[in-house]
Amino acid sequence: MPARIGAPGIGGLGGGYPLAGEWSVSFGWRYQKSDRHYVGDVYQGQRDQLGNQVINHVNVADVTVKYQATRRVELAVGVPYSMDTRSQTLNTTPTLTRYQTRASGLGDILVGARRWMFDPDTHTKGNVQLGAGVQIPTGSANVQDTFLTLTSGVIGTQIRNVDQSIQPGEGGWGFLGDLMAFRNVWKTNLYINAAYLLTPQENNGVTNGTSTSGPSQYMSVYDQFYMEGGGGFSIKGPLQGGLAIRVEGVPAHDLVGGQFGFRRPGVAVSFQPSVSIRKGSKSIFEIGVPIAIYRNRFQSAADELTGAHGDAAFANWLLMANVTRKF
Repeated sequence: MPARIGAPGIGGLGGGYPLAGEWSVSFGWRYQKSDRHYVGDVYQGQRDQLGNQVINHVNVADVTVKYQATRRVELAVGVPYSMDTRSQTLNTTPTLTRYQTRASGLGDILVGARRWMFDPDTHTKGNVQLGAGVQIPTGSANVQDTFLTLTSGVIGTQIRNVDQSIQPGEGGWGFLGDLMAFRNVWKTNLYINAAYLLTPQENNGVTNGTSTSGPSQYMSVYDQFYMEGGGGFSIKGPLQGGLAIRVEGVPAHDLVGGQFGFRRPGVAVSFQPSVSIRKGSKSIFEIGVPIAIYRNRFQSAADELTGAHGDAAFANWLLMANVTRKF
């Protein structure tokens, strides 16, 4: 289910305001193993006992280039690349047959601009930054692989689209709005980051590989939301720590456009400890490990028509690393 927006770092200002004309390049990595099934906020432990749980391994690399056009205005381009696998089972007897599908490739590129709302020279201890951007559908949403099939007890194979959860792209345009605010209080940098991706397109015209009719036969182009709030603090010398609450997910209903394509809406709430190491004023390495404390698979709009309530596989924890170099 995971939402694809949201920064991997500890948030906040991160080493002072950049100067006009300054460039920075960041390389980020996000890894998660999603194998905990939920219907609503109820954990489906029987899936583990039966051994038929889905196991997704998601790896997303991201290169972000930023340019500080003026003291207050920042331009940014983010280019993701995903390498994902999905392990699933075939209901054979006396034991299940487990097999794997995979997808990799360029994701959806994000281009945006952000502006400090207050003068950085006079607001050194706190500020608010607002941003807007566009998600360009550069990622493939119809990657295919070989699936196992079972017909009259005989195992066969079929080429079809891999599951939506491991497709590199959504297959539609999106419009991003985000906010970052910080305030230095004593020796702590308190911050909040928030973002919402609005997608006016209802579906991407790609069949989801399972449904053959009805509103869920095509994959949805879905909205996404993300919020993180917490604080960063000095530990010793160049070593800094951070503690935050991270919320990310996919709504059941989009703000604009339709929502009757196939999707697994839901939310994951995590407690996020992190550390960072700075080298001078030009380089920083950050690593965070959000640990899930609440998960909820919402009923989708298509499920609401039939009274069904599908499940989704969530991760117990994420690993996020980020290296930034300023020029």
